[in-house]
Amino acid sequence: MFFANTPEPPYYACIFTSDRNEADAAGYNLTADFMDELAAQQEGFLGVESVRGQDGIGITVSYWQSLDSIKRWKENSLHKKAQEKGKKDWYSSYFTRICKVERDYHNK
Repeated sequence: MFFANTPEPPYYACIFTSDRNEADAAGYNLTADFMDELAAQQEGFLGVESVRGQDGIGITVSYWQSLDSIKRWKENSLHKKAQEKGKKDWYSSYFTRICKVERDYHNK
């Protein structure tokens, strides 16, 4: 598993939990990869971690320097198009949570 290389807290996490249906797997995978690449180009982006189970439930956590950087990402025009496509075609349901990371620790 790849862990995001985040700085010392505080920073922010955007947690996207989704229930993916089986429609257009190839299109979904291409778009997901492109969104990861696009997010990495955004000011304030710190990293991303993502997993999806065989049952279709997935969790993607992206890390950001500030709430403003998360807001700019949410409003990115290409990201907005992908969001609409996801709502319409790919997700049965989803939930987004924004959190402030005040402490972290690890064993690498």
